[in-house]
Amino acid sequence: MAKSVAFIGLGVMGYPMAGHLASAGHSVSVYNRTKAKAEKWAGEHSGKACDTPREASEGADIVMMCVGNDDDIRSVVYGDNGVLAGLGKGAILVDHTTASAVIARELAAACAEKQAGFVDGPVSGGQAGAENGVLAIMCGGEQKTYDAVSDTLAAYGKNVALIGETGAGQLTKMVNQICIAGLVQALAEGVNFAQAANLDIEKVMGVVGGGAAQSWQLNNRYDTMAKNEFDFGFAVDWMRKDLSIVLNEARGNGASVPVTAMVDQYYADVQKMGGNRWDTSSLIARLKKFS
Repeated sequence: MAKSVAFIGLGVMGYPMAGHLASAGHSVSVYNRTKAKAEKWAGEHSGKACDTPREASEGADIVMMCVGNDDDIRSVVYGDNGVLAGLGKGAILVDHTTASAVIARELAAACAEKQAGFVDGPVSGGQAGAENGVLAIMCGGEQKTYDAVSDTLAAYGKNVALIGETGAGQLTKMVNQICIAGLVQALAEGVNFAQAANLDIEKVMGVVGGGAAQSWQLNNRYDTMAKNEFDFGFAVDWMRKDLSIVLNEARGNGASVPVTAMVDQYYADVQKMGGNRWDTSSLIARLKKFS
């Protein structure tokens, strides 16, 4: 069923995600800090570009957000021109930002005061997943609220699931980033080792990728790693932001994440090399620099 939807934040993820909503037949209003980008999107998708988050949210059945971090969320949610000022009774706010579980609970409480619903729904799959509409969306919130938005999320989500109560989506995204950090470092070491041993990397990964070491990272990143190509994908700066959230949560819940902490520092080395906007697979560049 077509809905009135608002989308806040048209970055590399949000822009195509909002596009899928429009293609699915929803009436979509958008807001972006850079108005020209919102106007460009509206021109491409016959949507409405708004001057404020409040304007975009007014009359919307569902408001989606995909911004940078906790502070960015607060900047578009609160205040006279924020999302909450325009959010109506019975509407639902879905936050796709990778952020803390703390702010997810904060937003749920703020929405409840407006008699509105809330779902924290961070995504995984990167820019390609957003563009192709095949993201994994890990959700936290009440079952009835999730049920009310799940069909709409399917416009750009291939694997959409309610994990648990509010904050569970963000905590699951932290698990995702923990796993990725270790996998990318291991793959970087494997590719670097194979090259140092003068092995044919295509043959090596063709065999290894068909066994127990297979992963999305191996399938999609070994070739560019071997070629030292990093001008694409999920930026190191973004990964360090995500890992800082993980490490802070781990300090609070007592979980031991030594590999994650180590890889976070390796990414700090990549930043010092000027790789702030390189893809996370650039860990191999650090290995080659310090070998």
